[in-house]
Amino acid sequence: MPTSSAQAAAGQHTDMSVLATLTPEALAACLTRELRDATPDDAAIPARDEAVAIFRRHLGRYQADIRKRFEQYELKGAAAAKTLASFADVMLRAIVDLAVRATTPDEPAAMLGRSGFAVAATGGYGRGLLAPFSDIDLLFLIAEGAGERAHPVVEYVLYFLWDLGVKVGHATRTIEECIAEASKDTTVRTALLDARLLEGDTALFAMFEARYILSCVEAGAAGFIHDKRRERLERHRRFGDSPYLVEPNIKEGRGGLRDLQTLYWMCRNTFGTRHVRDLLAPEFIWMGLLTEQEAARARRSWDFLWTVRLHLHYVAGRAEERLTFDMQPVIGARMGYTRHGRQNGVERFMRHYFLTAREVMRLTHVLEPAVLRQAQGPVANAAKPDEAMREAGFTLLDGQILPDRGVSFDQDPIKMMQILDWARVRRRPLHPLARHQLIRWERRAITLRDNPEAARIFLDLLCGDTAEDERPRRRPGSAVSASSEENTPVYSAAYGSHPPSGHSYWLHILNETGIFGRLIPDWARIVGQMQFDTYHVFTVDEHTVEAIRILDEVAAGRMADEIPIAYELIKGLHSRRALYMAVLLHDVAKGRGGDHSEIGAEIAAELCPRLGMSGEETETVSWLVLHHLLLSHTAFQRDIDDPKTILDVADIVQSPERLRLLLLLTIVDMRAVSSRVWNAWKATLLRELYLRVAEVLAGGLSTTERDVRVRHAKDVTAEILGEEGVPPRDIERFLALGYAGYWLSFDYETHSRHARLIRDADAREAPLTVEVLPLPARGVTEVTVYTVDVPGLFSKIAGALALAGASIVDARIHTMTHGMALDTFWIQDTSGQAYEETHRLARLTSLIEQGLSGQLDIGVEIARAGFGHMPLRMRAIHVPPRVVVDNGVSNTYTVIEINGRDRPGLLHDVTAAMSRENLQIASAHITTYGVRAVDVFYVKDLFGLKITDKKRLEEIRERLLAGLKEAEAEASACADARYSA
Repeated sequence: MPTSSAQAAAGQHTDMSVLATLTPEALAACLTRELRDATPDDAAIPARDEAVAIFRRHLGRYQADIRKRFEQYELKGAAAAKTLASFADVMLRAIVDLAVRATTPDEPAAMLGRSGFAVAATGGYGRGLLAPFSDIDLLFLIAEGAGERAHPVVEYVLYFLWDLGVKVGHATRTIEECIAEASKDTTVRTALLDARLLEGDTALFAMFEARYILSCVEAGAAGFIHDKRRERLERHRRFGDSPYLVEPNIKEGRGGLRDLQTLYWMCRNTFGTRHVRDLLAPEFIWMGLLTEQEAARARRSWDFLWTVRLHLHYVAGRAEERLTFDMQPVIGARMGYTRHGRQNGVERFMRHYFLTAREVMRLTHVLEPAVLRQAQGPVANAAKPDEAMREAGFTLLDGQILPDRGVSFDQDPIKMMQILDWARVRRRPLHPLARHQLIRWERRAITLRDNPEAARIFLDLLCGDTAEDERPRRRPGSAVSASSEENTPVYSAAYGSHPPSGHSYWLHILNETGIFGRLIPDWARIVGQMQFDTYHVFTVDEHTVEAIRILDEVAAGRMADEIPIAYELIKGLHSRRALYMAVLLHDVAKGRGGDHSEIGAEIAAELCPRLGMSGEETETVSWLVLHHLLLSHTAFQRDIDDPKTILDVADIVQSPERLRLLLLLTIVDMRAVSSRVWNAWKATLLRELYLRVAEVLAGGLSTTERDVRVRHAKDVTAEILGEEGVPPRDIERFLALGYAGYWLSFDYETHSRHARLIRDADAREAPLTVEVLPLPARGVTEVTVYTVDVPGLFSKIAGALALAGASIVDARIHTMTHGMALDTFWIQDTSGQAYEETHRLARLTSLIEQGLSGQLDIGVEIARAGFGHMPLRMRAIHVPPRVVVDNGVSNTYTVIEINGRDRPGLLHDVTAAMSRENLQIASAHITTYGVRAVDVFYVKDLFGLKITDKKRLEEIRERLLAGLKEAEAEASACADARYSA
């Protein structure tokens, strides 16, 4: 008999009280009671809509409660994931029971217990772990001939789950089909490893488990491990070979959860391990696979990664696995990371993440060798150790080097460095067991800090000869595992019988094992250190190792096409060791506050003698670290056509050898930030700066002989034009048009091209001429605008180019003697390349012409464009506006440097503000570092004079800064409105 409304309310109140404890058992009891109470007397189950409502209410309740407990630190990540899976089990069992009663009302118990039908959890859910928005993976297992009866149940379950909004991954198979699919697809085989019975025929599922395990044994563990390693390698390539990418994928990226799960699957297939935590259980410690300390670190890594993953899901409101810039500060704050000293909370959080990723890789190196050995058995020795190697304490196993019996890294720490030296000299891979021992005893490397032999080996690993020697030197050397795919970000494939010879490979081994940080404490401070910006894509330590790799590539001539000037310079280099050490230490003081170049120079001055470098080498390294940003800063943010710029750099450098070293350091540093940072235009500017400074240092034509250079430029241009048949009168007229700055700003070919452009425009009496010239070799397109000079001209052109999607990287603004402006802009597209396509060039020209003729209101169009297209994750990076006015950089110009968030229209807004201040722009130099733009302008006042009045300079600075902040606020509000819409 149906209950009264009062009884139903009382029953519901009782149920909610029980459910307040929120155990799976309480949930099961509540579901049973509510479904029973909602079932009419003449029906087997309640109405579908009512049943869905009951399940939806309980689903939301337990998910909200688990989230609350997790966010209040009552549950850690892995525990919360297990709890979510436990409650999901209860829901699934209840839904399956409901489905059976709906489709087989006559004998529901028989359908579930004995009819050849079972529902199993697979994948991550099968392991009893479930993230808030992850798919629930199900296997509907049916006996042969039971499909007709089972399919209605399967259909009911799936539609019910979809009505609840649950994402389901599912398969319906017989035992034979499961085994057949697993044999063809490693992904299926992996998912079925974790199959766990939820509901149904226990005998059928037991038969499946027995036959599946037998099929796995017959297939052998070796093939499975090989497939999982190959799958991992492909996954790393897809999601980032380096674990130190500043926006990592915590699930699929290197050092993430999937790597831990891959370890579990390998062990599960080889040793029969059932759950991930079993890898850390006492029996594994007894087997000698892990120490208690290693097991504890692995547990912390597991919990930390799961905690980050759950926070990501909850904050994003979806199955988000990538730790993007906008997520990092939010999740760091939720996990309790706050500012500590000079390091802010998000950087502390991300450093913890990167150190955890390294721990996962170390765990892989510890466990995987044992798994492989068990699965594959011993491999035939490819070589025998010679007497010298045995005397040194090392032997060969499977063609790989490892400590001989009785040799202990704990008792004799210098052997850790010696084994690396031997491996380097003999070109032998480091045996996985040797790497394991290095990881296990890395803390003992502290005792080697003042050991001369350890210092000598370290320098050899950093910059020694990589050629294969016939025999090691008197004191042996270094080695590394080449057989593993888990090597450096760049060398992530297997290497056959020999490790790679590049110095970065050995540094990576030292860093990953932890020996590097023990030997050099200053290095330990930058391990996992990130910069919260969109310019640097690696952590500081990984960026440095990558810079060494780039230097190796340059030295070997493998990047001669990409960086030709560097290849030419390094061939005749005398201070090779100093250069390698400077590359290693150039960012070693990042994250300490203050100028990292100055602090790094002090560290270099102290460290280099300890490592056995001479006084001359030490001074060179310290100087290079101190000035490692000089050339890039000058080339990209200063006018290298200004004689004072060149003289100032020459005065600092003083030596041609130092200039070569500094240029090489600058190139590898930039190239190691990201392949997107280096481009042909930057190479052109650096090469031009290098040549001009080298000219001064060589005592050639002095940059101070301005009149001589101007006269020479005019003479050559006149000769070219004369050969082209230009009348002498027209030649003289053109030579009289340009001021000295114009003649020093371009080469002779450009001068003659300008002469043709002006002559043609004047003949047509054209008020405006726009010429676009792609320069793909330099990575830019040159845009030349010849028109009447009016206030705000630069701003309008910059706005038109912004509307076309172009980025200005450099500009030269010249007013000729007859009042016409000849403005030149070098632009790139969003990918950092030159505009070359005809239709894009035509659009550039059209927008400039429309903007300057008044057909297009540039300001209105810029405002309409806003900066809403910038990804939300980029807007999380704070870029405070900054204006610096410098009168010491140039003898004839006031230099204004503006820092702000890069966005479409920034240059238009800035130059419009300068126009309102009656400033004349002579040149502009535009550089972007991720989302931060640094725009430098050489300006004069309305009368063509350098601005010297201090009050006027401060007034200009304050007004420009106020305008920058106002424009930024308006653009941000526009973007917010666009996002909310």
